[in-house]
Amino acid sequence: MTEQITGRRVTANISLTLDGRYNGPGGAGDMGAIVSYATTEVARAHLTRIWEGATTALLGRVNAEGFLGFWPSVAADETADPRDRGYAKWLVDTEKVVFSTTLTEAPWERTRVVDAPAAAVVAELKAAGAGDILVNSSASLIKALLAADLLDRLYLMICPEIAGGGQRLFDDGLPASKWTLTLQETGELGEMAMVYDRAR
Repeated sequence: MTEQITGRRVTANISLTLDGRYNGPGGAGDMGAIVSYATTEVARAHLTRIWEGATTALLGRVNAEGFLGFWPSVAADETADPRDRGYAKWLVDTEKVVFSTTLTEAPWERTRVVDAPAAAVVAELKAAGAGDILVNSSASLIKALLAADLLDRLYLMICPEIAGGGQRLFDDGLPASKWTLTLQETGELGEMAMVYDRAR
């Protein structure tokens, strides 16, 4: 119980379709069933919620490279939505850990590249520092931490579409776990932002 109160919390955010997929049948870049819900009022409030308490971002290589091509320009854009810009500035300025077996140098400032199991890196991060450790939309890392039962909070955005194909977040074989719904908001398009805390 003491670790829950004093230790760093490990959180993760991801958007899913009704059939539990984080991309469509076209592969990693097929975000058609998700992207149209990313700029709703509920989605933007959710985006702010995920990073406000976080001081470290964990990213897979693909997300890190994709985010690098988009978010720094939002951080610099004075006409961008303030919520998008707030997240972008946080992402640029915060400590980032990128998981990769192929990168030889960090793609961003304030970034280190690791080629190690997610569970080991999270254990190291939890032992030092303060603030939430946010697994930032990287499904492979979320899956690994769910398998090791190391996630304390899930920020889910459920998009009201069935992709009919693509990769699922919750694969068979995960250890059983119980979660408590601590927040739920529904948007005008039927999208739902939900926050679940691990019941231990």
